[in-house]
Amino acid sequence: MIYSNPLIYIEIHDSEIPWLKIFTHTHHKEFSECTREEKESIWESLDIIERKMLAYFKPDKINIASFGNMLPRVHWHIMARYANDSYFPEPMWGVKQREGLVSTAPMELFVEELKIELASRFTAS
Repeated sequence: MIYSNPLIYIEIHDSEIPWLKIFTHTHHKEFSECTREEKESIWESLDIIERKMLAYFKPDKINIASFGNMLPRVHWHIMARYANDSYFPEPMWGVKQREGLVSTAPMELFVEELKIELASRFTAS
């Protein structure tokens, strides 16, 4: 876990691409079951993560998804996608297209910068 507040927590998904997941602490099956505060926390986090990924990793595209078929609880995926990743242009759950040749900036520095921004944004709210 890289970040947590009373409403949500954020994890890294082990992958060849930068990929984070946002979960609610309370188990909800559908987004419509979330409280207004949980929804606001998710949207704010999504916005922060997307902007930080775009600036730091300079991907070809950001993918944001919420399926919950395998894990039937509210959670969101935020992925920095590259034309040379193993699945592009397919989703990361799709058919592998090639062996990935992704070259990105170190995830550790991104995570440290993200932790600082999330903590400052949510304590200021």
